[in-house]
Amino acid sequence: MTELIVTHADMRALDYCNRGAREWFARHQLDWSRFITEGLPATDLLATGDHLAQAVVEVASQRGNAGGADGQ
Repeated sequence: MTELIVTHADMRALDYCNRGAREWFARHQLDWSRFITEGLPATDLLATGDHLAQAVVEVASQRGNAGGADGQ
């Protein structure tokens, strides 16, 4: 089974702002540039243990993105 990929569109669906998200990514040592261009595996975001990550992963899961389809 292909891993769920979370995209920028998933983040924007929750009205998360880019500025705050970039700060959050830096704080959790996640690659913002890679996230913007190709998304990140849900497991990377969930590993932070943060409720904001859990919410965006839920959006991606509902979208049914199991293959990294364009959602940006």
